[in-house]
Amino acid sequence: MTRDDPLSFDLSDASADKRAALTYVVEAFVEAQLDGLDSDCMAQAALFAAFQELVATYGEEATARYAESLPERIRSGAFSTSPRH
Repeated sequence: MTRDDPLSFDLSDASADKRAALTYVVEAFVEAQLDGLDSDCMAQAALFAAFQELVATYGEEATARYAESLPERIRSGAFSTSPRH
């Protein structure tokens, strides 16, 4: 994904709106856990809702291309919160 890609989400250069949105999502996860929901269930529901919104906004093809980039980004630690060894 390029820097100009609207589906790119890199926290190192994220806008204030993207950072605020992530805060809302994290808070929703915390609230769900306090209500007894399993974090895995919440994560799967969040992914479904996110992809549904991306398809509605950008279409199936752009969202599929974005999804194709996920394995490499996951393996490279783009979504990890703990230090890598």
